[in-house]
This record gives sequence, structure tokens and C-alpha cells, in this order.
Amino acid sequence: MEIVKFNYDNKIVRNFAYATVIWGLTGMLVGLTAALQLAFPDFFNDYLGFKWVSFGRIRPLHTNAVIFAFVGNGIFTGVYYSLQRLLKTRMWSDKLSKIHFWGWQAIILAAVLTLPLGITSSKEYAELEWPIDIAITIIWVVWGWNMFATILNRRVQHLYVAIWFYIATFITVAMLHVFNSIELPVSFTKSYSWYAGVQDALVQWWYGHNAVAFFLTTPYLGLMYYFVPKAANRPVYSYRLSIIHFWALIFLYIWAGPHHLLYSSLPDWAQSLGVVFSVMLIAPSWGGMLNGLLTLRGVWDKVRDDITLKYMVVALTAYGMSTFEGPMLSLKNVNVISHFTDWTIAHVHIGGLGWNGMLTFGMLYWLFPKIYRTELYSKKMANQHFWIATLGILLYAIPMYIAGFMQGLMWQDFNADGTLKNGDFLKTVIELKPYYYMRSLGGLLYLTGAILMFYNLVKTAKSGVLLAEEPAQAPTAIIEHKENKGEYWHKVIERKPVQFMILSLIVVAIGGIIEIIPTMIVDSNVPKIASIKPYTPLELEGRDIYIREGCYNCHSQLVRPLRFETARYGDYSKSGEFVYDHPFQWGSKRTGPDLAREGGNSKIRKSNFWHFQHLIAPKDVSTGSIMPAYTWLREDKLDLSLTAKKIRAMQTLGVPYKKGYDKKAVAELKIQAHNIASDIVNTTPKEVLIGVNKKQLIKDIESKEIVAVIAYLQRLGLDITLQPQK
Repeated sequence: MEIVKFNYDNKIVRNFAYATVIWGLTGMLVGLTAALQLAFPDFFNDYLGFKWVSFGRIRPLHTNAVIFAFVGNGIFTGVYYSLQRLLKTRMWSDKLSKIHFWGWQAIILAAVLTLPLGITSSKEYAELEWPIDIAITIIWVVWGWNMFATILNRRVQHLYVAIWFYIATFITVAMLHVFNSIELPVSFTKSYSWYAGVQDALVQWWYGHNAVAFFLTTPYLGLMYYFVPKAANRPVYSYRLSIIHFWALIFLYIWAGPHHLLYSSLPDWAQSLGVVFSVMLIAPSWGGMLNGLLTLRGVWDKVRDDITLKYMVVALTAYGMSTFEGPMLSLKNVNVISHFTDWTIAHVHIGGLGWNGMLTFGMLYWLFPKIYRTELYSKKMANQHFWIATLGILLYAIPMYIAGFMQGLMWQDFNADGTLKNGDFLKTVIELKPYYYMRSLGGLLYLTGAILMFYNLVKTAKSGVLLAEEPAQAPTAIIEHKENKGEYWHKVIERKPVQFMILSLIVVAIGGIIEIIPTMIVDSNVPKIASIKPYTPLELEGRDIYIREGCYNCHSQLVRPLRFETARYGDYSKSGEFVYDHPFQWGSKRTGPDLAREGGNSKIRKSNFWHFQHLIAPKDVSTGSIMPAYTWLREDKLDLSLTAKKIRAMQTLGVPYKKGYDKKAVAELKIQAHNIASDIVNTTPKEVLIGVNKKQLIKDIESKEIVAVIAYLQRLGLDITLQPQK
């Protein structure tokens, strides 16, 4: 058989590896800043309270930087290295590899520039606006095209298990991203989700949960199946277990999204499907974990001394913990405590810091000596990093677990007379502050370890020379294989990558079709409520500012049909309330109280003047608050240049504004703004207004953004007739 010589492209691996570390440090630094804002709000929110680094704006920057910049570049580092070697061929196109690299970094840079400016769609893990969404689609296709062309150009018969996970990642993320990102542009930096309310929530968490599944999990499982056996110099424990792991995981995962919406106004049948499939997920997830850990059988002595294996064992353990906890959190009796609390934050970070972070670190420590043809600069420093990172994870997660349990139980605590024991939401916030200090320390330790790694890897690179073109050889072509009678069925499909991809697409699409389509087309799933009216132009502008400032990161707008919630907030939420909400605003975390009834509930309704003061100086109004001071809302003029376009966009989306309403929207907006500003000034204490021209003050306030936000807050829940709670 003729042997052909060729070179593996290590330069693209090097580029993605450096991007992984640099963006990882950036994302972790932003995350530490956000943690410090909650731990020390007086300093970080007030003295350093620049609007572009306020908590609501940088929290999505942190999640995007860690998920798509750190983990994303980590995925591509491992895929470009392993794919070439598993297929015995160079990447199909060096040019596409370069376009992919620079395109992905440009997308990340766009996120860094837009999110702090408040340019966001508000959909969790999908906050980037429509031009960036299009760029993501293009670059994702570039990667997939190059990857699949390389697979078709391979010099081996069968596709190894890691490649199965790469294929599933490509097709599923593409499907999720496109479907969730359908939006109607208003301008270059503003759009509205095509879906509304319940439907938008279902689509978002179908995407959101499966962004975790098919961006943070399946590609990393592919990397695990390659790098753990390589580092251990052992074959994977079980080929058949890997088959069960793969197909069961990609089929079951896609159904689990609705478990983020338990006790919501999502139809019960959809919630139940989410719970059932979430519970079943533990089987394939733990099958994969055990397949990785059992690969190390017989070499556990090596784990003690091998830097790479240490990280990978902790990563697999964290994966096992997360994938046990996920199904547990989907059970309604557990979810009723955990949802909206810091328990979820702890759960997510066990996966992010433990599974993704530690596997990435182990992979980089293994890769750099290989591609630079040298020894790791300092094994001692890498070992120190391991212990610092492990301690950082524990100091981050354990306080957040405690904080989550406290929140969930304090919210539910009743006095003997049937009244809420902690009726003032701030009581729970004040109790959590010590745990926020500890969380910040854990994050600082984890970041410190990553800085040590960066130094170690740079010194390693300087001590060697990049093997940019690594020589390799393989047979010129695949030997034609005839199917043997009785041959294991999976061996057949492993030789047919196109059929493999199509089958994978069918398997992952089934769950989405069954859950989402009925919610979209069956009217009875979202019963109409006659009293629900569209937002006024001022309220719509206020809602957009609320979204811009990231208020949804701390406040939910969904009252669950639970006694302790209706006693605190008012009547539970109905699906028909949200039919004009593009996008939905149910939230996933309550650092502050729920706002679904903020304007419509007589028990909690605040005056316009109270909201005015609270937005500017929340800590003066509510002692113990950790809310940022939104002073710029009082200073910045309300931009009305897009108001008419926004009304027309809403009409396109089915919101029943009267024909021609866009032409008089601004005039109506100004009338409502004047009325609110007048009420604020007229209810201001007289001693504050000594020597002040009231008319001039009203004119000044009515032109500012703060009035629009107040209008929106006062509208929430107003359309629903609330019954007194007993």
C-alpha cells in the first residue's frame, strides 16, 4: 500500500490555545468584578458606578466571555488538534481555518464592545444583537464546512467516538442558534424577538439548556474521549458504552429545557416532559463519566504524578456532580427551593469551573509541550495551579449552595399566624452578604491559578520552538470495506459520515419538534386575557431601557402558583399576560424581588416619587440594598428617534396597535411623561424644592430616561384584576 506524507497544522491549534487563555482570563476577571459588585456594592456600584460596567451590563458579558470565548476557543483548540490526528489528514482548508479563527475572535470582540453599552436582546446566553447573530451563523458554518470536508477527506475507515460528539455539536448548535435568534430588527443595534411570552420562554430555554448541553458538554465529551486516553496511554474503557452514551445523551438532552420553567405559566404537559427527560439524563451522563474514569483503571498511581490526569479526574468528577444535580433540580419538590436562588449559580459553576475549566487546563498543559517540542516549564507551578483552582471551586460553590438553601427556605418561612416571616425581601439579601464575600475569594483564587497557568505556558512556549508543520504519514486512501454479515450495526454507520450527521440531526430534532410546535400553533396553550393591552409608547421605551440595563439579571417577572409567592407578590402569573412581551422577561435569578405585580398590586405598589428616588439612590431608600445606583437615567435624555419604528415593528409582530398609531406615538408619549414628571415633582417634600422652579424641573424630568423606566415599572401587573390574598 502506498504511503503519503503530509503535515498537521499546529499553528491554528496554537492560535486557538492562546485565545483560550487570554479570553479565559478576561471572562474570569469580569466575573470576579460582578461578584465584588454584590459583595461590596457601596464601593463597586456607587463610587465606581460607571454605567458601562454596572452589574446588569457586565453579568451577560461574563457569561458570554466564559462560554463562547474561553470554552469556545478551548473547544476549537482541542478539535483542530484531535481531528487531524484521528482522521490522519490535514484540515481540508487552511484558509477556512484562519477565517474561522479571526471571525470567532471578531465576534467575541463585538460582544465585549456591545454588551457594556447595553446593546442586548436580553435572552440568556443569546444576548448578542442580530448583526452579531448573523456573523455567528456564518463563522459556525465555516467551521462545520471545514470540519466535515476534512472528515470526507479522511484516511481512516471509522469515525472515532470524539468525532461523533463534534458532529452532534455542530448540527445541534446551528439548529438552536438559528431558531432562537429569529428576531425583527428595528435598527442596527436593536431588535425584538419574533416570539412572545410563553412561546419565547420555551424557545429560549430550549436553546439555553441545550447551549449547556451542546456547547459546554458534548464537544468537551469529545475532547475527554481523545485527551484522557492519550494522557493515560490507555484505550477507552468501553466502546459499546460510548455508543450508548452518545446516542442516549443527544436524544434525551434536547427535551430537558422546560425544567427551567417549572411552576411557570408554561403548559403543564411541557413542564412534565422536561422533568421526565431530565431525570433520565443521569443514565447516559454518568455512563460517560464512568467511561472516562474507568479508562484510568490500572494507572491510578500515574494520576498522582501526572499533571494532565489530575485536572481531568477533577473535571470528570465535576461533570458527574453536575449531571447528578441537574436531574435532581428538575424535580418539582427540589426546584421549588432552588429556582431563582444562588443554588443554581453554584450548580452552574461546578460545571463551568470544574468540568470545562479543569478539562481545558489539563488539555493545555498536555498540548503545549507537544506542539513546542519541549518540557513543561514548571510542573511545580502547574501543581500549585491545580490546588489553587480546586480550592477556588470549593470556596466559590459551597457558600453559594448555603446561600441558595437559605434564600429558598427564608422565602417560604411563615409565622404561626400565617404571615410571611421574611416579608421584607431585603432580609434575605442582608443574610447572604458573608457568602458573597467568600464567593469572591473563591473566584479570586481561581483567577490567580489561571494567571499562573498563563505564565507557565508562555515560558514553556519560549523554551521551545513551535512545530507549526508536524510531519505525519498515512495510507493514501481508505481501503474499501465490505459489510460483513453479523457486523455490529454501529460499525456500519461510522463509515458513513453524511448518514451519521443526518441521523444525529433527526435524533436531536425530535424533542424540539414535539415540545415547541404545539405551543406555537395550538391556541389553547396560551389562553387570551381580554384586559391585557399593549404597552404605551413611553412604557415600551421604558421596557427597552430596563432590558438595556440588564435588570432582568436580578429581577424576575413571574409569580409562581405557590402560597409563599402569592402571599408576597400577589396573584400568580397567567400565560395570557405575556402575549405582547417581545422578548419575555421571566428571569432566572432573584437577587431582588419579583416585579410582575410591581404596578398593579395595591399591597406593593410604590409611588412615582419612590421609584424616582430608588433608581437614583437605592441604598438610601432601602437600607441594606445591593442594587446599583442608576444615576445616568436621571441625566440621559430619552431618545425618541426610534419610537415610531418600534411601534411599527410591534404591529408586524402582531401587537394590536391601531393603524397609523406610529404617527401619534411620540405625542402620546410626551403627555404620559409630563404626567409622571408632574406627579414626581408634586409629591417631592416641599423643603427639597425651596428655590426651585417647579415648571422647569418638570420639563427637565419628563425628557429623561428615568421617567420611561418608571412608566414601565408602574405598568407591570396593572392589566390584571388582583384579588386580595388570604
